[in-house]
Amino acid sequence: MIFEAETPAGRAFDLALLWLILLSVVAVLLETIVSVRASNGPMLRRVEWGFTLVFTIEYVLRLLCVKQPIRYARSFFGLVDLLAILPTYASLFLPGSQSLLVIRGLRLMRLFRILKLTHFVSEGNQLFWALRASRHKITVFLGWILGTVTILGALMYLIEGEESGFTSVPRGVYWAIVTLTTVGYGDITPQTTPGQILSAFVMILGYCIIAVPTGIVSAEIARAPRRVTTEACTHCSREGHDADAEFCKFCGAKL
Repeated sequence: MIFEAETPAGRAFDLALLWLILLSVVAVLLETIVSVRASNGPMLRRVEWGFTLVFTIEYVLRLLCVKQPIRYARSFFGLVDLLAILPTYASLFLPGSQSLLVIRGLRLMRLFRILKLTHFVSEGNQLFWALRASRHKITVFLGWILGTVTILGALMYLIEGEESGFTSVPRGVYWAIVTLTTVGYGDITPQTTPGQILSAFVMILGYCIIAVPTGIVSAEIARAPRRVTTEACTHCSREGHDADAEFCKFCGAKL
């Protein structure tokens, strides 16, 4: 019931947990509004502790349901579940006005609860598989991009110079990244004709480059394994098994 949604009880558990996650995130967002915190601060703190206790019980139950709890605790979902409850408890050990900034950071860390939503998205396994399969190509692509923006930044530094705001090569690299990604902050712009020609070339190049990682990941998504279930292995707690699988494809244990 806790690890899969193939049964009515499992679906009800997942649906209830989904609403709790969304409501807890809303509570964290409301707490950052000064007027709301001033008028409803104590109530929001009580609500937050209620959510924390529920998520703590859920985390403990997940550890008890698997035969290798340490392995689950170190997995992605295990760390996300821990981050969902840890900040509230950690704030108890940081009293005093000098640590208000740290406590604020801990409170905002509770927004990691939104990552718990990945428990309920079956397509997430397919997307994760595609990203993992394309990581080498993406790494090579990013390396090529870094080399390109370094060359373009150096060229712009030579063309424009300090009088146009390009005071260094790193400053030119920053301009190249902003222009290549079509963000265009406008805080630094070329003033000479050669610089503007190079700028136009980089803008056009940016549109071409954006399609590359999209195509790589899309191709891997098309090859990603389909027809997976939410059934979880009781040994390693991993999901994403085929509908007719009898053994876990990650650890080999019987499902």
